[in-house]
Amino acid sequence: MPTELGEWPHRTWGLAALGAVTGLILHLLMEFGTDPTALQTTIAGFVIVGAMAFGFSVERNRIQPTVIFAVVAGLMVASVTYLNGAPDKWADWEGWRVFAALITIAIAAPLFQAWGDTGMPRPPRFAQLPYPTIHDRAWINVVLWFASWAFTGIVWLLVLLIAQLFGLIGIDALSDLMREEAFIAILTGGAFGAAVGLLRDREKILATLQSVVRRVLAVLAPVLGAGLALFLVSMLFTGLTPLWDATKATTPILISAIIAALVLGNAAIGDSTEDEAKPNLIRWGTMALGAVMLPLAIIAAISTGLRISQYGLTPDRLWAIVFTAIACAYGLAYLVMLVRKRAGWMAGIRASNVKLALGLCVLAFVLSTPLINFGAWSTADQVARLNSSTIKPDEFDWMALRFEFGPSGEAAVKRLAKTGATPAIRTAATDALKITDRWSGAQTQIAEQAANRSDDWLVVRPTKTDVPPELLKALAERQYCGSQASSKCMIVYTPGQTIVFGASLPCDTCSPDSFKLVRTAKGWVPDHEAKAETLPTPQPPNENAAFEQGKIQVRDVPARRVYVDGKPIGQVFAD
Repeated sequence: MPTELGEWPHRTWGLAALGAVTGLILHLLMEFGTDPTALQTTIAGFVIVGAMAFGFSVERNRIQPTVIFAVVAGLMVASVTYLNGAPDKWADWEGWRVFAALITIAIAAPLFQAWGDTGMPRPPRFAQLPYPTIHDRAWINVVLWFASWAFTGIVWLLVLLIAQLFGLIGIDALSDLMREEAFIAILTGGAFGAAVGLLRDREKILATLQSVVRRVLAVLAPVLGAGLALFLVSMLFTGLTPLWDATKATTPILISAIIAALVLGNAAIGDSTEDEAKPNLIRWGTMALGAVMLPLAIIAAISTGLRISQYGLTPDRLWAIVFTAIACAYGLAYLVMLVRKRAGWMAGIRASNVKLALGLCVLAFVLSTPLINFGAWSTADQVARLNSSTIKPDEFDWMALRFEFGPSGEAAVKRLAKTGATPAIRTAATDALKITDRWSGAQTQIAEQAANRSDDWLVVRPTKTDVPPELLKALAERQYCGSQASSKCMIVYTPGQTIVFGASLPCDTCSPDSFKLVRTAKGWVPDHEAKAETLPTPQPPNENAAFEQGKIQVRDVPARRVYVDGKPIGQVFAD
């Protein structure tokens, strides 16, 4: 239980002011509708994280150490954002660096708070920090975060209600003020800061609340434990193959299940023997969670390994390796404690949790620094696969190399355009350099790859005939057909035709759908786009006058529809 120092009203007012100032600074830094620069993001990161770290940790007897902790936390996030550059230039994986920095701070905060609660003038050894204090501080921080945002939302609802009341009597000053970005930022920051101060003045209530939250979550441990255990037993009969066939997100789903097992398991384990969940059903469910984490982590590792062996390294897959390794570490620790300690395994887990948290904190810190460059590692691997002909240039993901691997990836594309091993590589790299953004480049690449696929994805009726490349590209680019490896497509087309009807089967388990393409001056476009180009803007008729005169008719409107095996599918197309 955290040390109770009594109410400190000055903290509430001070944190409310700090939150308001933080909001104002962010408003001045971030102009709405424009992309922030690297410097703006750096300052914003320092201000937000520094203010949060200070507000969550400050006590009247340790203001100076808290200021130091807050400054260090802010500088850590600021340095990561500065090294990443402007956010609109970030590769996808570079956001994970910021996430790693935030994880480092989130783990370090309860350790710092626990040291303050011990009253020791100097930082003690981690073994001297009482586990119940670390455990409770971590849970209180989580509850405090969500409770403070809930309070902020209530403040906004009250302000909105008051503004509406004044609007009833013709006074719109507050309503107009609520539309001002500066007011929004200041009120949000001030309300959040006030909430943190008010709630921290009542930490006994927070401690009780986090205990209630844990008790409620602990009840779910048997449910998740039984579900995950049944999942593993089912795999003895189905094998691993369905996991790879069902989705490409096997690893994220498994890691999410392990995180849920950790949260629910620790909710039941508690901070001491007295705090452990007592019902046998919950204890058995918690044991099941501890037993299934390692097998799930191993399956996630196999899934990640298969993807890497098939498609090589990417920053996302390297991060998947990291998350899978962390999951394996936790799963192994929990399983070892279950086997060694048996009935007393929860006490062993509490000791292991501190060591695992410290290891995760150090790892997250290293991952947030430039010492680890997943973009460079992935670039080297993908270029090697390309040069060794493991993958053909027309099947290579040039857009990922250029836009998702960071500066090393873009530099590699420029280098391959000049010194690629084959003319095909140099041509493909040169074309990739002409693309201005990731999205349009990906769409073009998907379309070109689909158009170059074998004929099994496209069936032409009434007779097999050659399809113009621009029509093939339109079919793929519009994602009617060809956007997935398993997709199939059937069209009704004869050479010279300007209208094409078709049916698509996006995946093996999907239902077929119909479409219509029309050839225009801009190429093959969907039916609704063609009509928008050719039809003049109608003048709005005077329907009311015509209605009064009884001018009503019923007409047959010519229309077409695609049928499969005599049964209609998709929409009706009016001629």
